[in-house]
Amino acid sequence: MATKDPREPFSRISVTEAKEKLDRGEAVMVDVREPDEYVEVHAQGVRLIPVNTVINEVAQIRDFAGGKEVLFICRSGQRSALAAEYATAAGLDELPLANVEGGTLAWVEAGLPTGD
Repeated sequence: MATKDPREPFSRISVTEAKEKLDRGEAVMVDVREPDEYVEVHAQGVRLIPVNTVINEVAQIRDFAGGKEVLFICRSGQRSALAAEYATAAGLDELPLANVEGGTLAWVEAGLPTGD
């Protein structure tokens, strides 16, 4: 179940919860790893926006989200939490944001779909 720390501008969700939100059309997912990591393996249907570019790409994230919740995923969950912080600092605060705990490692371990 999603958890929200009042000190953080985002929720924390499991890969299973992320997949359910994506399947229901309630959310979009942004992979914030580097391109070489993304090419190796990535969750199906994600948009690649490396963490260091998130602040400059808020308009792209907003357009991609289309009013839906934005889920951030990385390798293990650290950079994606930072990306959610960056997105909030850059003005993306009208949409719900979530960090996918365990990241792509947990996504693959859970047997969830990868690739485009």
